[in-house]
Order: sequence, then structure tokens, then C-alpha cells
Amino acid sequence: MKTTLPEVLKSVDWCSNIDATFADSPTLKKLENALFRIAVWSHQLESADQDNPALCFVREMQLAAQQGAALIGLCLYKSAAASARTLLETCLYYTYFRTHLEELSTLIRVERYYISKTEIIEYHKLHTIGFIPRQEAFGLIGNIDKWYSKVSAIVHGQIPGAWNDHVALDKISFSAATSKLAVDTFITCEQLVHELLLSTTGHQLWAGFAPDAKKELVKGLPGEKRQLLGLDLK
Repeated sequence: MKTTLPEVLKSVDWCSNIDATFADSPTLKKLENALFRIAVWSHQLESADQDNPALCFVREMQLAAQQGAALIGLCLYKSAAASARTLLETCLYYTYFRTHLEELSTLIRVERYYISKTEIIEYHKLHTIGFIPRQEAFGLIGNIDKWYSKVSAIVHGQIPGAWNDHVALDKISFSAATSKLAVDTFITCEQLVHELLLSTTGHQLWAGFAPDAKKELVKGLPGEKRQLLGLDLK
């Protein structure tokens, strides 16, 4: 009988969970592509926005993406949902705080200070030049609201049992249906982050990006959208 927490955790076949999750090569490829694009964004932002204190959110964004993918592999699905939400939130924070350094200092100094997703989007609508037509090319605001609401309900436990297929720690195992849901949710989140950056900070810093990175970031983007967004490849 397993009596201690280490014994219980060691009884889970984590390797089998990972193998089962990534046995489907298209699933693995989708996750790897998403992680790669986040890495490209992170590197370019750190280079083009060098020394900006708000880059801490970019690093947190990349870690959230990596941990979200890892948690899916381990079949810790609800925790993966929380990491996905962190991925989106840290991206939103970066797009705002990079030009609001006093507020960033307040965020660190004053525990009660908080800015919401809605407030950041409203800021971009009012103050980020060209944001409205760029986000309209993706339907971004509506898609963010829909995704965020759905995932927050899972993270906050508003839907008991959602994304949990085990009733005990030693029963953590692969679920094909929940894994697919987790992967699709993560991929959608990464796409929202990609489109948010194209519509805000990434667009503003685009001239400072490397040509090969630009090509990677516009890959699959229709020519008319790329023209609307004003994204060159040089």
C-alpha cells in the first residue's frame, strides 16, 4: 500500500503518459511549432526592446508556454489550462507595461494594484495606433474574450470535474478526449498571443526584427492580411 506522497507520485507511469500523449505525431508537431513561434517572438522582442523592464513578462510568457506543453504531456490537464491562461495574460501585460513603467513599478510595490485584461484591451483600442483595424483582421478581441472566459471557468473550478479524469493522484493517466481538448486550447492560445503581438507591440517593433524571424512570424498569413498589417520581410 502506498502511504507517502513520494510513493504515490512514483507509482504514476509518467513516461507512459508522455508516450501516449505524443504518439500522435500531428499533435506533437502542432505543439512544437507553437513553442517554436513563441521562442521566435521572445527572442525578437528581447532584442528589439532591449533593456525594457517589462521584458520580464516575455520571459514569463515563454516559461508558461513550455510548462503548459509539459503539463499536457504529463496528463495534468487542468494545470495545463492555468499555464495557457498565464501565457495569454503575460503577453497582455507586456504589451501594456512596456510603455507604462511607472505602473510597472507600482505593480511590484503595491499588492492591491491590478489591471485587467479588459482594461489593457481598452487601452490599445484608444491609444495604440492602428490597433482596431489590425485586430479586426483576426477578430481578435472577440476571440480573446471567448477563449478567456471558457478557460477561466475551468481554472476557477466553476465546472467541477472539467479537465480532470482521475479521482486520485496515483490514477493520473492519459485521456484521449481531454488531451485533445487541452492541446486545442493551448494551440488557440498561442495563436491569440501571436495575433495580439502582430496587432500591438510586435507591429511597433517590427523594423528591429531579423529578416528570417519576420518570415517565420508571417508564415501562413495571407498576403492581403500581411499587407493590411504593413509587415515587410526585409
